[in-house]
Amino acid sequence: MVTTAAFLITMLVGVPISLCLALSGVAFILATGNPLLLQTFPTQLFGGVDSYGLIAIPLFVLIGEIMNGGGITRRLIDMAMAVVGRMRGGLAYVNLIANMLVSSILGSATAQVAIMAQILVPEMEKKGYDKTFAAGLTAYAGMLGPIIPPSIMFVVYSVLAQVSVSDMLIAGIIPGVLLTGLFCLCVYIMGFFYNYPRGESMTWRQRADIVLNAIPTLLIPIVIVGSILTGLANATESAAVGALAALLIGRYWTKELSFSQLPQMLLKAGLYSSVILFLVAVAAVFSWVLVYGKVPQAVAAWVQTVAHDPISFMLLVNVILLVIGTVIDGAPGLIMTVPILLPIAVDVYHIDPVHFGVVVVINLVLGFLSPPVGLCFFVASAVTGAKVGRMFYVTLPFFFAACTLLVLLSLVPWLSTVLVK
Repeated sequence: MVTTAAFLITMLVGVPISLCLALSGVAFILATGNPLLLQTFPTQLFGGVDSYGLIAIPLFVLIGEIMNGGGITRRLIDMAMAVVGRMRGGLAYVNLIANMLVSSILGSATAQVAIMAQILVPEMEKKGYDKTFAAGLTAYAGMLGPIIPPSIMFVVYSVLAQVSVSDMLIAGIIPGVLLTGLFCLCVYIMGFFYNYPRGESMTWRQRADIVLNAIPTLLIPIVIVGSILTGLANATESAAVGALAALLIGRYWTKELSFSQLPQMLLKAGLYSSVILFLVAVAAVFSWVLVYGKVPQAVAAWVQTVAHDPISFMLLVNVILLVIGTVIDGAPGLIMTVPILLPIAVDVYHIDPVHFGVVVVINLVLGFLSPPVGLCFFVASAVTGAKVGRMFYVTLPFFFAACTLLVLLSLVPWLSTVLVK
């Protein structure tokens, strides 16, 4: 009770979530009346980040910084335009396909939305699309960032769940492609109702030139995913090779990257990574508090009275996480839910932890697009000036498409584990 009160009070007064978790841990120790437990506090903090797999996080962030500075994003968008831009609603498809390609390099939803909204929303508005729809679509397309590898959230889950980072990254490929397909289906259906415009016509020669110019940039996701799939490298090593590939392509192919930009890029990557890693460190303390207080056992006893088989449990988890995701999203949501729900999923219902991780991450990523938090909507709004409330309303079909994927994954675990096995 004291721990819960400390957490809620600190969160309501605006204390960062990582400090809320840390202070809640201290409150729990003081409430036990055993000050000797304070000696284990720094040990738990260090143990939380004492993982080789976490090195992948700053490397993946660095890849994103290099990609933006090297003009790689623009070329991927141009390639998507050349391939699907002529269709009805062409720019909407371009938005989704380009985000899928960028997701295979960037791995962060909010960063991806901020970048793509600056480029795509003005272009879509110029061609006759509603600005609110364009901004909302870009926000939903940003969902693909934490699902398609590389994914920072999958790395965090891997550490929390003690599963292979490489397995988690690979498990996100099929769900990510399926989600892109469902979003494209939404655009196709909505295109007939709202008469979306077609893109500009291009000759086959123009398309070929654009695609050939962008093909080298695809080496980055190929290197990252290919090295993991073939077993040539683990997730951390593939991230290092991907960063090197991005650097070489940005410097010698696109020729828009200067080595003088590297210090600033390294600083940004370090700052962003430090925030995530501190969250992971306090997550270890939070997990320890939960185990010490026997919270997972209490929750497991209640869940078993409601869910009698793995499918009903997964559907219940979807509902719980969608509700949690409306207030707490991303890595904090993982930190608060995985230590409680994962032992129940694995020990009671014998659910594959990799499959469970994919469902949990997609649920919490959907929290980026659910009020009242809806962080991706706020990012898109800050960049474009579109209204957040109307943004959520006009993109409801994409919300239901994401929920459909979650139900499908809950019923067919094979979709998230086939490439791993």
